[in-house]
Amino acid sequence: MENAKPQFPPKALHFMGILYSDEGFYNKAIQSLCSHFGEISMQSAPVNWNYSNYYREELGENIIRRFIFFRNFIEQSAIADIKIITNGIEKQLSYNDKRNVNIDPGYLTLAKIVLASTKDYSHRIYLKNGVYAEVTLIFKKKCFIPHINTYKDYQDQRYLDILLNARRLFKIISRD
Repeated sequence: MENAKPQFPPKALHFMGILYSDEGFYNKAIQSLCSHFGEISMQSAPVNWNYSNYYREELGENIIRRFIFFRNFIEQSAIADIKIITNGIEKQLSYNDKRNVNIDPGYLTLAKIVLASTKDYSHRIYLKNGVYAEVTLIFKKKCFIPHINTYKDYQDQRYLDILLNARRLFKIISRD
């Protein structure tokens, strides 16, 4: 049996974490995201987001987080360009310079979860065009483990369960 050569550049499962309080804007965001990135393979149930007041002025009360996972894999290096596109979608759906959705693009590999950001911080690596990447969760001993700077919501067991299910899907599909 021959050893399989590793695939370079390595592919990843592309996902978005979306915050919203108005489902109409969420649906508009989904339409736009699908037009850019293709078909959705998995979508999480809504999860109440009450980790801080940071987004309340923009998004309003009763903020919801949902994750969507795309059918098409991406090259990991594409995450910077994807963040630029999602920032444009947020701006299109804004009103009076206030966002109605917050879209956090990321990718999942068998080893980690990476999120893109336009905010520099000590644990983020600059990619290009004002976009940074951070390893938010690592996979170890059959579960995702947060880092010291991982957002509180990404440490929530409900999120971890969603992401573990997506990892299982990615593991199965990436074998093909």
